[in-house]
Amino acid sequence: MFQIIGIVCLFAMVFGSYIISGGNMAPILHALPHEMMAIGGAAVGATLISNSLTTLKGMGSGMGKVFGGPKWKASDYRDLLSLLFLLTKTMKSKGVIALESHIEKPHDSTIFNRFPKIVKDHFATDFICDTLRMMTMNLEDPHQVEDAMEKQLEKHHHEALHPAHAMAGLSDALPALGIVAAVLGVVKTMGSITEPPEILGEMIGGALVGTFLGILLSYGLVGPFAARMSGVIEEDAAFYKIIQAVLIAHLHGNAAQISVEIGRGNIPSTMQPSFLEMEEALNNIPAEAA
Repeated sequence: MFQIIGIVCLFAMVFGSYIISGGNMAPILHALPHEMMAIGGAAVGATLISNSLTTLKGMGSGMGKVFGGPKWKASDYRDLLSLLFLLTKTMKSKGVIALESHIEKPHDSTIFNRFPKIVKDHFATDFICDTLRMMTMNLEDPHQVEDAMEKQLEKHHHEALHPAHAMAGLSDALPALGIVAAVLGVVKTMGSITEPPEILGEMIGGALVGTFLGILLSYGLVGPFAARMSGVIEEDAAFYKIIQAVLIAHLHGNAAQISVEIGRGNIPSTMQPSFLEMEEALNNIPAEAA
């Protein structure tokens, strides 16, 4: 919502101030199609050259993050802690044998299927199952497990940020591409140097539209899109850090409820459930699930 308001405010203030000060929109509108063709086409071409197909797809889906915000909401953090509570409690009370069926086939697990949004996230599910599987294979040194989890998180986060970095690179290139379009307009003007001043003035004005568009698109739209995309990815990454915090606390020998409380303390403040809210959520888990 704020992104749409920001875009409306951007164009209203920029072009509104131009019109109020006596500017004429006709030269801009006349030059807009071919200047946008030069700048936009060059931007698309440069993006295709410099990025892989996976990154290009990520840029497309990343625009959904720009307008949709973080994937994980406050209720999802409560669900994650409830899921980890059930898994660690099962492991402590019934042993690793009882846990194996859940981590080998999480999509068929009665525990995982209580939290469908988390199960649909492949990384979260695999991250939990792979870590618990290491524990069932007698890798019980908390420091080794924490190091392995940290490397997985770093790899996932690095890959998730590729589209945002590509968008930032495009933002950096747009002013220069606007200059390219402007230079072509000047070349065209020089070829018509014998024309009357009013025609030459219109042609030069059209060429300058290219520089204007390149800068406006870079600093007004694409740059902020890249920053917002990166910010949302950073916010979503906190969700996976909670998995690490709870499972490492469990490896240190803490009870399931204590491990969950340690994880709750690591949740970002805007998403963090209170102690009473978390206690109520755990108490509402059916006895057969627990």
